[in-house]
Parts: sequence; structure tokens; C-alpha cells
Amino acid sequence: MSGRCRVLHVTRSYYPDSDGGIERVIEHLALATTRLGVRNHVFALSPRPAARPFRRGPAVVHQQRRHIELASCSMSLTTLSAFRRRAARADVIHYHFPWPFADLMHLARASDRPALVTYHSDIVRQRLLEPLYRPLMRAFLARMGAVVATSDGYAASSPVLQAVDPERLQVVPIGLDATLYPAPPSARVAGWREALGEGFFLFVGVLRYYKGLHLLLQALRTHPHRVVIVGAGPKAEALQRLAGELGVADQVTFTGYLPDEDKQALLQLCRAMVFPSHLRSEAFGVSLVEAAMAGRPMITAELGTGTGFVNRDGETGIVVPPDDPEAIGRALDTLASDPELAERLGAAARRRYCHYLTADISARAYRALYDEVRGVTAAGISLARATSR
Repeated sequence: MSGRCRVLHVTRSYYPDSDGGIERVIEHLALATTRLGVRNHVFALSPRPAARPFRRGPAVVHQQRRHIELASCSMSLTTLSAFRRRAARADVIHYHFPWPFADLMHLARASDRPALVTYHSDIVRQRLLEPLYRPLMRAFLARMGAVVATSDGYAASSPVLQAVDPERLQVVPIGLDATLYPAPPSARVAGWREALGEGFFLFVGVLRYYKGLHLLLQALRTHPHRVVIVGAGPKAEALQRLAGELGVADQVTFTGYLPDEDKQALLQLCRAMVFPSHLRSEAFGVSLVEAAMAGRPMITAELGTGTGFVNRDGETGIVVPPDDPEAIGRALDTLASDPELAERLGAAARRRYCHYLTADISARAYRALYDEVRGVTAAGISLARATSR
């Protein structure tokens, strides 16, 4: 490891404007790499940008105004000069893909800077626009010192990643830092126990189109279990209507957004995490790592993405085919009827978290990559521990 390193994370949106998986990944990685001599900054757009940079946990956040939102791509009419100044002060720029406007910013204002990209997901929903974007994306990826996939499965199944030079393609799974999660007060746990009981199935995440929650609700028609859905998002109202139409509203509790203390309390009380995402937009599943960290088994669909790295069928939980409500229902039945099995799977999930999914493991791999893309040899640091098993 070679001295201090200033890293600029570039992402479409960040706290406090949004609270999703990529935001959490950056926060946890920033904390862990700070202990390795990295000074972390975050560059993001905002509808209400702060006048000055501000500290958010382990990183300093720099916001520029978002003027346009087109096909889930945030853009700014005034940010290129500000980005050039901020990029010039960084030793390494760390992009978080996909954000096409970031590709443009790099090529226009920072193409001479050492950079790498974490490839969080293929572009799935905007496929009609993808051919227009493809030349820009290819030019951007070609200029990266490293392209990082979050799992071997995604690296092998993504057409874009398959086209990346193998020498520049790395795999570093997402890792989370348990110290960032507050232990819920006993009174908070007791309150949720009184309200919901124990042994329910839990979903945590932003309520988006690819989360497959409509499949879970369909499963409840013939497999009557209790489910708690934590999160807000664009599909919240539609899902609540669907629960009523399917006649399962009395089996489902929609809590809306909850702070981490409440989510940790619910993880203590639930039987398992059910995460029915059915499209490749679900590239990893940060909530799954949180479940594994809490020692809870998981129900997921096989997508050929990082969900299969976190949740191993028969080892840490149950993996079902995508788009299959009946298979989801059978998995709910299995864990509901066999508490001892759920406990064994949960214990194995906790061990998998400790071996492969901590923020420290991820941070050591990224610190080595930061030095590599700067042309620095970091003796004694290996990516082997962070790659998929």
C-alpha cells in the first residue's frame, strides 16, 4: 500500500437525496478504505444542491444541480467545469455504473485521470435507447484502468462485461460494515414484536419494478404467510392496490421507509428475508448482505447475478426460478414449517458474510486497485480473498 490516496466517487445521486443500494455501498466502502489511508469524496447531482461541500459520514459530498431526468439518467447543464476541477484534485476517480452522463463527463473533462468503474448493473429497462448509448459506453469503459464486477456470475453473464479486456476485468463482491448498523433498543424490538409478532417473512428495499414483489403477493393467495414489506418507491401504491385485489392485504404489512434501527429490529424478529427480484436489474442485493450479516436465511430467484453469490441454494437459503409465484410459495412453506432448518441456513449465511462479504475485504481489494490504476505497486495485497468462490 502506497501512502494516502484521494478518491472521488462519481454517482448519479447520493445521500441525503436518495437511500439505495449504491449509496450504501459507497458509504461502507468509504468508511473501510478510510482506515487504509483513503480520503473519500463523492460527486453527485441533486435537485437542491448544497452551496458548499459537506461531510456525510466518512466522505465529503460535492453536489451539482440536476436539471434534466431522462430515461433514469440525471443530467446537468452547468456541472462540467465543476467536475473537471474536482477530478483534478483526485488521485483516482471511482465511477459507479450505470450513469451515462458520467461517461460523458469523464470523456469530456477527465479522460487523462486515473479511473476505475464499478459495474453495478447492465442497462436493462432502456433497451431501446441502448444502441444510441453504446458507442459512448464503449469509449468510457475502454478508458478505465479497471472494470469491476460485483460477482463472477455477473461478469460471466453480462454481454458488456464479456467484451471487456480480461486483464482489466476484476471481481470484487460488495461488502458491508456491521459497525454502521445500530443495535436496536430492546424497547424498539418489543414494540415491533407487539405489532407484528415473530416468524414473519421480511422484504427490505426500494419498491421498484424489478423487485418482483407482485410475484410474492401472488404467492400469498395459495400460501398464506405473513409478510412485512419495508421500503418506499415508485411501485408502493400499485403494490398496495394489488394486495387488495388479490385478497391478501391482511397478510401484508407495508411499513414505508424505516431507519436502520427498525430494520435491524425486524431482522431479529423475522423467519427469513424474501427477495423475489426477477430481472437482471437486481445485480447484487445489498439487503441480502444485511440479512446474511444478521444471520437470516434468504429466498431469492436465480438471475445469474450477484444474488446467487450471496445466497447459495440449500446452504444459506432457498433459490427459486424467476417469475414463479408457486416456487416462492413453496419456499415460504418450507422455512415456515421447519424452524430448525431456517436456523441452520441463517447460521451459514452469517458465516458466508464473515468470509466474503465484509467491508474490510472489499476495501482491501479496492485499495489495491486504486494503487494499481495509479501505476503504484502495492506489495502484499491480493484480490484473491475478495473474488467469488
